[in-house]
Amino acid sequence: MLDNLLIRTRTLPSEPPQRRGATTLGPEHDRFAVLKAAFGAVPWLQFGLGVVVILSAALVPWGVSKVLAAMDQQILAIDVSGTLVGESQVGLERHLGAWVGGSYFATDLEEIKASLEQRPWVESAAVRREWPDRLTVNIREKKPLAYWSDGRLVSRTGELFSPPNPKVAGALPLLSGPDERVRDVIAMARALSDQLVGHGLGFSGLNLEQRGAWTLRLSNGIDVVLGRDQVEQRFERFMTVYQARLASRSDEVNRVDARYTNGVAVQWKAVTAASTPKI
Repeated sequence: MLDNLLIRTRTLPSEPPQRRGATTLGPEHDRFAVLKAAFGAVPWLQFGLGVVVILSAALVPWGVSKVLAAMDQQILAIDVSGTLVGESQVGLERHLGAWVGGSYFATDLEEIKASLEQRPWVESAAVRREWPDRLTVNIREKKPLAYWSDGRLVSRTGELFSPPNPKVAGALPLLSGPDERVRDVIAMARALSDQLVGHGLGFSGLNLEQRGAWTLRLSNGIDVVLGRDQVEQRFERFMTVYQARLASRSDEVNRVDARYTNGVAVQWKAVTAASTPKI
């Protein structure tokens, strides 16, 4: 039996022989195939363009800064233009001298503009560069409308300002009142002035008291008390009496009180203690 068993064991079929020329794919070969497929799926053109864009974005600012640094100059002069009344050319040039010698490109123009507009007379300033080494400044001054009672000036936009030389504004009306009501005073002054011109009279000033009462001054020196209420009606009453009775004697009149309901009270220059009876 043992012989039979051994014989059977020797004659067991072995693994079939491989065919000549056949190969077996190993794990290393599989890995290379995956890498090859992955590289083939990458959009290399788009990737390359992206790299170029990124490098350009990084290099352009650097290059520009280098070019500007090479082109930069010192500011050698600052030219000032504009119609100047309150400001002086010399004073402005002295003020701007702080920026002469600075960098043409690095100098902050907004800083110069803000500094100029802090000066009392300057309404606005425009600053720009002039290649290669100059700045130009255009100044627009505030336009004074009237004097304010404490020596300040009132601009046409309703701003109170305190220049060191207010008298250069020349002959202007005198307005007064609470600072917070300056625009109300201007509006009333314009309305009354327009009406006076229509009657051949000049406007010299207007006062608004704290309690709200108005007093008008004519260019011939007459003060007209209009009070707080019915100002327009009282002004019209005064004009009616003035044209009928007072125009021919205006140089004798000191003050007219129009707060009465059916007339006005006149204070003559020859009478300083009290007013005459109503007219």
